[in-house]
Amino acid sequence: MYSKHLLALATFFAIFLFSCDKNGISSLGGEISPMSQVGVTITSSSMEISGVSSMSAEVTALEDGISTVSGSAVVTNANFKNILSNFPEAEINGDQVNITDLEFKQTTEGIASVKGLSPGIIVKYDAKVGDTYKTDDGERKVVSRSTDDDYFYGFFMIKVIEVEENLNKDGIKTIRYWANHRFGLVGIEITYDDNTVTKFPVYISAENE
Repeated sequence: MYSKHLLALATFFAIFLFSCDKNGISSLGGEISPMSQVGVTITSSSMEISGVSSMSAEVTALEDGISTVSGSAVVTNANFKNILSNFPEAEINGDQVNITDLEFKQTTEGIASVKGLSPGIIVKYDAKVGDTYKTDDGERKVVSRSTDDDYFYGFFMIKVIEVEENLNKDGIKTIRYWANHRFGLVGIEITYDDNTVTKFPVYISAENE
């Protein structure tokens, strides 16, 4: 009788954990990245990009390996502002946009979105071209991996992994991510339904060893 109850309990927890992690976030191992720590800042270009400026964000909490990130930007691009209005985490007041309670898992093995962007792995640093990561809205696919330092990051070149997500949702056609094992997410590019493209560099105030 005891063994039957134990088996039933184990089965329940297995089903519960699988249902909560259908996009494989728990498969992202490694140590918690220094980029996950409270107080770490995330910025983009100091210049306006496609009607978006003064972008900045900060890790405000870290719990059970999940970082909470909040940020703000000045957005004069009506198309981008309209897209942001579809996100419950965004608060829009004129051209000022505040986004709160985004959640990410960042480890020495990769990056995953938990809340905000489509939940699921964004990149694993040991990725091979053709690898795919399931998300709540579909999948992300590794489309290239540098063998040479060929990506501009600030004033020097680095190797990157490029991941593409065919979202086709909320006015966004595709999102491309560029990531590096040391610097984390270093770039993000959005292609809108009208085929216009905006690319933002990403700079994080901490890095993996």
